[in-house]
Formats: sequence, C-alpha cells, structure tokens
Amino acid sequence: MADDLFDSLRLSLMQEVLPVGLAVVERARQGGARKVAEAFTESADPLEGLRQEGEEAAQSVREKLDQVSPGLGNPVMSVKVDVDVDDSVPVDPVPVDSVVDVDPLDLGEGDSMNRGEPRTEQE
Repeated sequence: MADDLFDSLRLSLMQEVLPVGLAVVERARQGGARKVAEAFTESADPLEGLRQEGEEAAQSVREKLDQVSPGLGNPVMSVKVDVDVDDSVPVDPVPVDSVVDVDPLDLGEGDSMNRGEPRTEQE
C-alpha cells in the first residue's frame, strides 16, 4: 500500500507539478514576479495554462532522469491483467502416438519419384 501511495505521488509530481514549476521558473527568469503574476491574472485556469507552457521542458527533464535511472522520470506503473478462459470449448491435445513421422526419401519404391514419373504399384 505504501509503495502504491509513493508511486502515485511521484507520478503526480512528474506529470502535474513539474511542468507548472518549470513554467513559473521560466516566467520568473524572463520577466520577474510581474510575468509570473500575469499567468494568474490573465487566465481563467492559470494552472492548466502553466502546465501546458512547461510541458515541453518537463518532458526534457523526465527524459534526462530516465537516462540516469530508467523509470525515474517517466514512472513505470504496474498493470494487473485478468484473462477470462472459456472452458466451454474443450481442447484436445494431439496424442504423440498419432503423429506420423515420414521420411521424404522413403515415399516411393525405386527412383521413379526422382525422375518425375508416375509411381506404379509392383506386385
């Protein structure tokens, strides 16, 4: 349970918080606090706007983290798969006794097969 909670938190940080944080840092670098404040005053959904702004930089950071340790930047989520087996159709395995082992060189008598001539029965 604790592992799932930790993985969920890490996934949320990588997908939600990282892009917003990188967009805020970039805005602060470009125009200071005024540019950061514009993101919150000019948009009806400022977090979504910042998330979209920072997504490209966040993807780059996640890829670099994956180079350090696979799954660190783009977390690998475990998946449980259930398969329903239809037991109404019986499966009959082929018994080993019924398999015929044929030697291709032992198909006909004589060498008529080798010359392309029809095979004749000899009594």
